[in-house]
Amino acid sequence: MKRVSVMMGDSVTLNTDVSEAQTYLLIQWMFGSTRIAEFNRLTQAISIYDGAAGRFRDRLKLDQTGSLTITNTSTTDSGLYHLTVVGEETKYERFNVTVYQYPQSTSSPESLSSSNCVTPSFVVNDSSVNQTVNNNKTERYQPSSDNMDCCGFNEAVIRLALSALVGVATVVVLVYDIRSRRHELVRTEETEYYHLTLRTTEF
Repeated sequence: MKRVSVMMGDSVTLNTDVSEAQTYLLIQWMFGSTRIAEFNRLTQAISIYDGAAGRFRDRLKLDQTGSLTITNTSTTDSGLYHLTVVGEETKYERFNVTVYQYPQSTSSPESLSSSNCVTPSFVVNDSSVNQTVNNNKTERYQPSSDNMDCCGFNEAVIRLALSALVGVATVVVLVYDIRSRRHELVRTEETEYYHLTLRTTEF
């Protein structure tokens, strides 16, 4: 079994070991248990079957070597592909195809319209912009006024809380400073009273 990986939207070719000079009568491809393509060497006819047209929608190409190409792949194209080459000897091959989806951005318009406040990805010309990437195309989404109001309210609450903390810290420092000055003043007065008492005793 051959394993093949491809990103969604790209093309993938399932290559065979058959050459144009090789003698064979029929090449047949199946997706799971459904026949999807065939090449008849005697009639030189390439056939894409109706069963495949609904799923693959004219996205299959088959050449005379039996190589099968799938264009504009999607995740539904993932699965087992069976190749049968009928000649003097019948040969079988299997291909396990996996189509990966491009990673999606976490910042989508749907998430931005939720009640949670969304932080902008970056700032351009002082306006908040979110950037999403889909299939190598860059789109910019402008947050709604509701989200901007949400962010403004939260920012105001945070600033108010910080202002209160700074005010409390200032009061604590002032009280500590006043108490320190009073303590120092009391010590000075006690020292002067002590020296005055000593002088009076000496006389």
